[in-house]
Amino acid sequence: MAADAPALTRTETDSLGSMEIPADAYWGIHTARAEANFPITKRPISVYPDLVRALAMVKQASARANKEIGVIDAERADLIDRAAQRVIDGEFHDEFRVGVIQGGAGTSTNMNANEVITNIALEMAGREKGDYDFLSPIDHTNRSQSTNDVYPTAVKIGLSLNLRSLLDELDLLRRSFLDKATEFHDILKVGRTQLQDAVPMTLGQEFHGFATTLGEDHSRLTENASLLTEINMGATAIGTGITTHPDYAPTVLKHLREIAGLDLSTATDLVEATSDTGAFMSFSSSLKRNAIKLSKICNDLRLLSSGPQAGLGEINLPAKQAGSSIMPGKVNPVIPEAVNQVAFAVAGADVTVTMAVEGGQLQLNAFEPVIAHSIFQSITWMRQAMWTLRVNCVEGITANRDRLGAMVGASVGVVTALTPFIGYAASAALAKTALLTNRNVADLVVEAGLMSREEVMKQISPARLSGLETVTAAIPVIAAEDLPADDVPAKG
Repeated sequence: MAADAPALTRTETDSLGSMEIPADAYWGIHTARAEANFPITKRPISVYPDLVRALAMVKQASARANKEIGVIDAERADLIDRAAQRVIDGEFHDEFRVGVIQGGAGTSTNMNANEVITNIALEMAGREKGDYDFLSPIDHTNRSQSTNDVYPTAVKIGLSLNLRSLLDELDLLRRSFLDKATEFHDILKVGRTQLQDAVPMTLGQEFHGFATTLGEDHSRLTENASLLTEINMGATAIGTGITTHPDYAPTVLKHLREIAGLDLSTATDLVEATSDTGAFMSFSSSLKRNAIKLSKICNDLRLLSSGPQAGLGEINLPAKQAGSSIMPGKVNPVIPEAVNQVAFAVAGADVTVTMAVEGGQLQLNAFEPVIAHSIFQSITWMRQAMWTLRVNCVEGITANRDRLGAMVGASVGVVTALTPFIGYAASAALAKTALLTNRNVADLVVEAGLMSREEVMKQISPARLSGLETVTAAIPVIAAEDLPADDVPAKG
């Protein structure tokens, strides 16, 4: 007689009834209900691995704390500890299936973690998945906890872990712009304000400015990340600590600091910390700042490379793909364009976070899942956008030296460097003449007898024009009435 085939399902029961769960699934009935209730984004929480790891870290720290204070026996606590470590190490992430958008303030995410870690532990103990009489997702893995302290704590830890890779990529992008600043340090160009010609500068100064603004964002993001280190473990449902041992909060904090490697602290007012989500709003705002400033840099790159014949054409972006299905040879600035779009999405996500923070009511904010999803998505997209901007664009940028030189040579903006010597009125008159006659400003100054050729060339040298070398001595100014009559601008 053939042996009985293994069961394909197991029966699990909750307060709403019973369900059949696939026998080989590490998740259970609470996860199954959430999958049925929230088929919205088609994106499971496992798309954010750092969130999954952070959830496991909270469960591991809780198991160690519960063992230390004596509310769970060593055998069960050690099983939970070891199972959580496997998740931290990257195993079983595909078992975290609930959607990133869900009702219940994150309860489905917490229960998904409880069920997966419990069933891993049961398997490690040589028991069947679903043997909750021996090890329970709620009575043991969730002991001394509530979704309302587990979820926000895990989100903060996950974001802190995720931010590290974003900051690393941001610094690499900053360094890439610095490298270009060094490469372009001696290339003069026309600066522009309000899209109109202004005074000269170097292309290196322009790229150095890009690097500096990214460095400032690195500092702001790091500062705001400190807001994520205050946690509310031990608060349980609303901050009163109901169902917890008096020693649980300080004990779980000790273990969580060690496991996560973060300088975490317990909020002084757990009721406030459980209901307030302002830290997420501040952190999201710093991400938006970074995104918008990066988008502005991309706007500049697109303008500087516009053309190549009928635009500014000052720099060349690497050609990455054909730009048109109808215009042969057209190449578009696709990499900066993609980064622009990411910035728009991050700005929109920040609005979502702001509205979700405002939408909280009384002792809990039910909208933390959309807060978490919005910020995790922003970090993920920003990190990947920075990578492609650096590798596929910035590192390959070249300068059109001849075109830049020709534009500086023909620019009346260089007359600004001569105003300390010949005065504003004389400079304005010569600028007007240069524009009308398409003459070189330096030639006009010499012809008017206002300065010698040698002195003019000295003052419009690249070092002087770009401000790298400054004039500090008092300089006599030539008044407008000392100019030849034909060079004085008409009044009226």
